[in-house]
Amino acid sequence: MTSPILTLTTDFGLSDHFVGVMKGVILGICPRSLVVDISHNVTPFEVTEAAFLLAQSYSYFPKKTVHVAVVDPGVGTARRPILVEAAGQYFIGPDNGVFSLVCGREKHRVREITAVKYFRQHVSQTFHGRDIFAPVAAHLANGISAAAMGRRIDNYLRSNFDKPERTGRRVWTGLVLKIDRFGNLTTNFQPAELPDLLTHRFEMQVGIQRLHRLASIYAEGTPGEPFLILGSSGYFEVALNQGSAARTLGVGAGAPLELTVY
Repeated sequence: MTSPILTLTTDFGLSDHFVGVMKGVILGICPRSLVVDISHNVTPFEVTEAAFLLAQSYSYFPKKTVHVAVVDPGVGTARRPILVEAAGQYFIGPDNGVFSLVCGREKHRVREITAVKYFRQHVSQTFHGRDIFAPVAAHLANGISAAAMGRRIDNYLRSNFDKPERTGRRVWTGLVLKIDRFGNLTTNFQPAELPDLLTHRFEMQVGIQRLHRLASIYAEGTPGEPFLILGSSGYFEVALNQGSAARTLGVGAGAPLELTVY
């Protein structure tokens, strides 16, 4: 029998017990499941970054994979737990926009998770990853239907943080979606929306520095000089040849960007 696949994306890190406990809950309910870590090093509270990681990952997994995302600065508040059905897969987490990119790309249905019989018996107000999201995911993996988890809703939170805003005739305002371990800044600028960026002169304001160069590979960059490159994610990145653009420019995830294309 094929093992059901569950993935975990959190900002918990690996120095505490949180991730291990979630896996224990999942395996206690669905012992034959295969649990895959997408990342546990999401910048704390950065929902945008978690949404980006999920959007970069889900299409590589088979149908019926259950994805759990717990980047949840609103844990214990009135924000709802939700279940998204999209691309033949399931996505479980808080209703805080973490599934916005998936919903923006795929036909989807969203349910509010209200079936408390699939929660752990005692629900902490500070650890819904353990007490709500992990057990619900495990029950789904065990064959419980999505419809059993709650009614469909339309008023879930969706954000457009992957879409830069046009603020002038030739000017767009965007942001940094993610910083990878090499210090590259993944922006929310994409060639499909900005084809002229590949062939025209441009200026991008990043922190206090202005960039004017587009490279095709990292090794083209002049040491010490940040540049723009089209990354494997399909978004433009701000990079530095064998160095950290994030450290050099002093910016982090969510930092604003201004792009002018001439």
